[in-house]
Amino acid sequence: MVAELSALQSIVNSLTGLNGLPVVIVQCAVTTIYTSLGGFRISFITDNIQGAMVVCLIFIGVISVGVETHIDRSLVDSSGLLNSSLLGWQLIYILPVAIVTNDFFLSGFWMRTFASKTDKDLVIGTSVATVAVLIILTLVGVTGLLAAWSGAWDGDSETASIAFFLLLAQLPAWVVGFVLVMTVSLSTAAFDSLQSAMVSTASNDIFRNKINFWFIRAGVVLIIIPVVVVALKSPSVLQIFLISDLVSASSIPVLVIGLNSRCYWWRGFEVVVGGLGGLLTVFIFGTIYFGNAREGSKLLILENGLYSDDWSAFGAFVAAPIGGLLWGLAAFGLRIGYQLVMAKLHGRRFDAFDRPPSETMGSFAPRETPQSGNFERDPEVDLPDKQGP
Repeated sequence: MVAELSALQSIVNSLTGLNGLPVVIVQCAVTTIYTSLGGFRISFITDNIQGAMVVCLIFIGVISVGVETHIDRSLVDSSGLLNSSLLGWQLIYILPVAIVTNDFFLSGFWMRTFASKTDKDLVIGTSVATVAVLIILTLVGVTGLLAAWSGAWDGDSETASIAFFLLLAQLPAWVVGFVLVMTVSLSTAAFDSLQSAMVSTASNDIFRNKINFWFIRAGVVLIIIPVVVVALKSPSVLQIFLISDLVSASSIPVLVIGLNSRCYWWRGFEVVVGGLGGLLTVFIFGTIYFGNAREGSKLLILENGLYSDDWSAFGAFVAAPIGGLLWGLAAFGLRIGYQLVMAKLHGRRFDAFDRPPSETMGSFAPRETPQSGNFERDPEVDLPDKQGP
């Protein structure tokens, strides 16, 4: 949420030169109102509308840039963007690890997954979305090169994340205005999903539906206030994403082990210790690499970002998942050893590796439909009662 609002404020400022705070406040107010009234269902509807507007943004941006942008060919060679670079090779590893692990933390993805009617619909939807996102990211990504070669971007790493909009700012005023509207729609589409996901997670996962729903929504509104403050003060949108990516890179690999039914002996204790241990490993790596603890602590927030001509960022994203797994395995050994000792002391059977009894899957229990042969999630299914002995 901080990254979305920070990006919106930066874009409004770069396109219009105006303060982006009013736009941020209006967006927060509007999304809060319609998600409170319509819930996650209204988020689905608005996402479809806003998705169509994003496609229009891409078409208009491509045509306008192709007609109006003039490339200074002398900047093509001097920019060095077509040359091999250390950062380019590092990103081949960093980006997949950062994006894949971070997506596990996005509740909006999980909510859409469980909202799919059948597994077939889920596969079709994700396949179409993958192709669309690939095309959009390719088109938007290339504009970074065009912004550098046209002089719209001066090479400052702080504004590299909005190079696309710096390029559009050079276009006629009517194009800038149209793009601004589309951009706000895109930001709104992401922000309302985050709000709905936060409400659902707090209500169902944290409070187990024991608190009035409107109290949860009121709490989310209160959380938005510091989010806006942090977004306006944040120095870089990219740094915000990198911090969350580093946290997910340390936590998700050790969490994924527990998703495998064969690893039924894996517990939350290992996940917590592994996640915290992954971050501690990043700190240890940074302290050794830079030679002092202060710089090692700065690596936890990737203060230098990605645009540093060294191995610090790459090392952090290697240390996080590997360290997390090693700490998780150490925690597993510690827990098993403790349980074994306690079993010996109390004269009871050692049952740490016993397969736990099947638990009720509740609203996410799969049910096979006779018409399609696919599985759908039926809220009325009580799995243990439906199965035989």
